Formats: sequence, structure tokens, C-alpha cells
Amino acid sequence: MASRLRERLAVVEEALAGHVVSRAGFVTETASHLMSAGGKRFRPLLVLLAAETGDRADSDEVVTAACVVELTHLASLYHDDVMDEAELRRGADAAHSRWGNHVAILTGDWLFSRSSELTARLGPEAVRIQAETFTRLVEGQILETVTPGPGEDPLAHYLEVVAGKTGSLIATSARYGARFGGATPEVEEALTAYGEIVGSAFQLSDDILDIASDSGESGKTPGTDLREGVPTLPVLMARAANDPADARLIELLDGDLTDDDRHAEVLDLLRKHPALDEARAYVVTRAQEAKAQLAVVPPGPVRDALEAFADIVAVRST
Repeated sequence: MASRLRERLAVVEEALAGHVVSRAGFVTETASHLMSAGGKRFRPLLVLLAAETGDRADSDEVVTAACVVELTHLASLYHDDVMDEAELRRGADAAHSRWGNHVAILTGDWLFSRSSELTARLGPEAVRIQAETFTRLVEGQILETVTPGPGEDPLAHYLEVVAGKTGSLIATSARYGARFGGATPEVEEALTAYGEIVGSAFQLSDDILDIASDSGESGKTPGTDLREGVPTLPVLMARAANDPADARLIELLDGDLTDDDRHAEVLDLLRKHPALDEARAYVVTRAQEAKAQLAVVPPGPVRDALEAFADIVAVRST
């Protein structure tokens, strides 16, 4: 199974390289920038894996669907980096750092357009699914910029953001794989739910690594989100504890964390806080919920691989 998926992913990678080529050389350069920098290819891999639940896993439509979700993801990263004013992405200069905000935003738009062109090849139902996914993704991005209102639970607000920004597209990845791989409607529905849960858990495990990792396992310097004031699962859980013993922690979180000494202190306090284990337990529970969705998938190597896929998410956070 692993060998087969590697071979199929190589086909997707080659197709992606072709899909970011424009008639204009400069557009090709900017659109290829993040893809050439690498990435986990989490979404196309899930398309390929979900397709194995059907009888058409080798179809060209599966490869096209895998390209659709990865191009959509890449496009969102261009916009994300402008919004976050991030200097680096995947170890390379963020596009806006190299070419400016206008070029970065328009490159993201161009990639969204390319993904839409490919989606049209998959038929009107795929277009509808992609449109609904894109709506949720952008809603999540907008909600991320909004401070929760009075009486609104900040943690619930954040989980809604994660479900929109990350869970929605990963759910569609699993759905497309099942659909275009020839799976039954029952399996497609189950894998969509599975992808939604795994997708959110994947982002939340990154939140934990941002605090717990000493070696940049999350692909970023540990504490990056913390320094930038980005809310994450462990921080929100620590705040929700409302423990008087956390007075210093809350003071630091509410202050300027661009100062190296303050940043190091708050990172140390969070690593010792019960909220970190609480966050880990939450992600493990979500991974188990995702695996429970797989009851309709026949036992065998495909189901085993999907379960392992969910387990990897949980292991990343422990």
C-alpha cells in the first residue's frame, strides 16, 4: 500500500508542476514558489488513500481531484501569509516578502482559479462541493480576524475557525477520493466526516507542537504562534482554566511577547501547565472519533492505513 501510494503521489506531483505553469513566465515563478518549497502533501495523499476504498483508485479523476485540493491549499497559504505578515513559509521567503502583497494576493487568486478550472473537469457536483468548501474556508479565515464577542466562548470560536480553515478542505479531500475512486455513497459520507475530524485535529496538533517542540517539528520555530499572539489550543485551554495560580502566565500572555526573555518564560510556563496535556488528550480523542467513522470501510489494508493516518495526527501531539 505504501509503495502504491508513493507511486501515485509522484504522478500527482508531476501533474501539479504542470498546473502551475502560466503563459507568463513571472506568474509561473510566483505560483511555483511555495510548491517548490515542499510541504507535507497531506491533502492529496488523503485523496489517494480514500480512493483506495473504491474500485477506480487509478482513475485520472482521482489525480485531478488531488491536484484540486492541493492547489486550493497552496492558494490559501499565499493569502494567509499576507494576513499574518509571515516572513517565511516552508523555510523559504513568503511570497509577499519577495514580491509584495499585491503579487502574493493575485498569485493566490490565480491558483484558486486554476483549481476551479480543474474542478470543472470533474463535473457540476464537484464544482458544488468545491464552492461550498471554499465558502467555509474563507469564512474560517474571516472569523480568525474577529475577536469573540461578550459571552462568546473563545475556545468554541477558535475551534470553528479551525474547522473552516483546515477541516473543510481535508474533509473534501477524503470525499473526493472516495467519490472519484468509486466508493459507495455510504463510504463517501463516512470518509467526509472522518476527514473533517482528522483535518481539525491535524491543525490542533500543530498548536501543541508550537508549544511543546524543542526542535521545530511543526515546521516553525517553537513558540512562533505564541510570539505573534495567535490563539492556539493550549493557550486557550490555559486561559479557560481561570486558575489564580496562573496570574503570571496570563500577565505574560496579555503582554509583549516579542521580548525574548518574556517569550522564553511564558513558553516554559505553558510547557509545565496542565493545559498542554489537556490539549494532547483532546487531539487523541478526536483521532479516535475519526477512526470510529471507518466502521463502514471493510477491514483490510485500506482501513488499516486510514486508521494509521488518524493515529499519526495524535502521535504528532504527544
